[in-house]
Amino acid sequence: MRKPKTKTGRKNGIISKIYIGLILAFLYAPIAVLIFYSFNEGKTTVWKGFSLKWYAELFRDDNIMNALANTLIIAVLASIFATILGTAAAIGISNFKGKKRIIIQNISNIPIISPDIVMGVSLMLLFTFLGVMFNFEMGFVTVLIAHVCFCVPFVVLSVMPRITRMDQSIYDAALDLGCNQWQAFYKVVIHELMPGIFSGLLMSFTYSLDDFIITYFTRGAKFQNLSIEIYSMTHRRISPKINALSALLFLAVLIIMIIINLRDRREEKLSAQKS
Repeated sequence: MRKPKTKTGRKNGIISKIYIGLILAFLYAPIAVLIFYSFNEGKTTVWKGFSLKWYAELFRDDNIMNALANTLIIAVLASIFATILGTAAAIGISNFKGKKRIIIQNISNIPIISPDIVMGVSLMLLFTFLGVMFNFEMGFVTVLIAHVCFCVPFVVLSVMPRITRMDQSIYDAALDLGCNQWQAFYKVVIHELMPGIFSGLLMSFTYSLDDFIITYFTRGAKFQNLSIEIYSMTHRRISPKINALSALLFLAVLIIMIIINLRDRREEKLSAQKS
């Protein structure tokens, strides 16, 4: 039987809800204001009526659409390459034992905790040095390489827990039942790691979509993505079209995070049922 809640327990529950509500309001109130004014007919913060005008204007702006296309292409390619490299790296790290494994795993986590400006400047210097040697300019390729570099550790971080929980004997059993090494790897290992791989893919996509600092230092003179385009607008009056664009991006990221959370909950339920 459940014990009845005491007055102290109810009071603590109410305080906790108020506290969480204040935190959520503090975090999301600015975003709510931005989304609200994306439907404003006027250009200023004075409300002049509901309208989808700025959403229509957004899709007519060639500069923003080109920057958005560049951002999405980079995010898709970077997340795919980072997922492949990160999964391979996680499997390789899992084959080490003891201190070697801990050291290599900690080294792979350094890009996650290091400031973006450090990675951005270091990659800029590297690309500048290579550009002088091999006569090429920074642009799409250098931004793609930079995004893959900072996305790989997040994939490793997502895949490693799945590897540690995987029953290694399943792979051996697949070999005993007639699979060759590649078939056993694809049908058993990749299948078991797929939730972590999928989470790493979505995380890489969102981080690449959101990045500004590293892109700014590695883009060169001609390449323009969405974050750089928005930054360039800060030198003049920002158009309300950015409100509409920001609202759509927030909605896209929110949907991705909901998918990740639902998938994680599903995996937890399945694990609980198996145990």
